[in-house]
Amino acid sequence: MKDTLTSVILSIKPIYAQAIMSGTKKVEFRKKIFKRPVDKIFVYSSSPEKKIIGFFTIKEIVENSPEKLWSEFNEVGGIEKNDFFNYYQGSETGFSIKISEVEKFENGIDPADFFENFCAPQSFIYLEEKTALNMEEKTATNNV
Repeated sequence: MKDTLTSVILSIKPIYAQAIMSGTKKVEFRKKIFKRPVDKIFVYSSSPEKKIIGFFTIKEIVENSPEKLWSEFNEVGGIEKNDFFNYYQGSETGFSIKISEVEKFENGIDPADFFENFCAPQSFIYLEEKTALNMEEKTATNNV
């Protein structure tokens, strides 16, 4: 396995996906994290939107107990306390992905334009570098 940074598509509920794009949500909470080094996350806003609406770069990934993640990041997490602890129910550890640069696509991308049989990832899927660049280029041309 090569040690280069890679990109992933992360499936995120529309309410949280929009909060990331607007800059009000500065961390994304996850139960599982990537096994490869990832630097860029493409945001797939799940049903009913079902579009890739932008991407962000990772500042840092913090692993800790849900209680400690909540106490450290609740102010910037963009999630209600009840929803947060329901999400982590039964988990001893969790991850907080600190968001760095955010790039919102003017018009979301239909994943079918890039993937033959796209199925929304349960958590995330790795992206080939070429596909990630093609998605960025497509939105750059659309935004001109």
